[in-house]
Amino acid sequence: MKRLILFVAVLGLSFFAYGAYIPAKAVLAQYLINDAWNDSIRSGEAHKPWKWADMHPVMKLSSNKHKQELIVLSGDKGNSLAFAPGHNLFSYMPNQGGTTVISAHRDTHFEFLQDVSLSDVFELTDRNNKTASYRVSDIKIIDATKQDITIHSDQDELKLITCYPFDAVLARGPLRYVITAEMI
Repeated sequence: MKRLILFVAVLGLSFFAYGAYIPAKAVLAQYLINDAWNDSIRSGEAHKPWKWADMHPVMKLSSNKHKQELIVLSGDKGNSLAFAPGHNLFSYMPNQGGTTVISAHRDTHFEFLQDVSLSDVFELTDRNNKTASYRVSDIKIIDATKQDITIHSDQDELKLITCYPFDAVLARGPLRYVITAEMI
């Protein structure tokens, strides 16, 4: 009986430790990403948040109204989106005359997008500490299997993209929530 109690106690402690590990890792990752962003601002060069990272901070997305200040990582694949919003590498950087596309998960970093409305303002700050402001001009839901996200080469705009609906039980559906904001 004592062995069973000891086994259950060790098993319970193991589950608790593993459950605490994930949130602790997330907090540490945010600290390292912010530190890499600050190093990038100081030097103007890319700095990885950890040595083996295959992404780096490229800009900061801010919204005073929604009390958001998010570091955006290079790339919009799972390795980046697990930690922060990601910049689509086939889109433009801010102030380059084209569409800047940023994606994030609907249930973490971009959960607040469901509260965004027309005329809300977002700011993007690049590694050179130059800030561009954008005003929301369109909000729509598209089926990603039937419609592509348009990236313009001749108009400076921001597109924020996440999965939809926000309260979906199952992830990876075809619907996308797309917010378009024009440079002010």
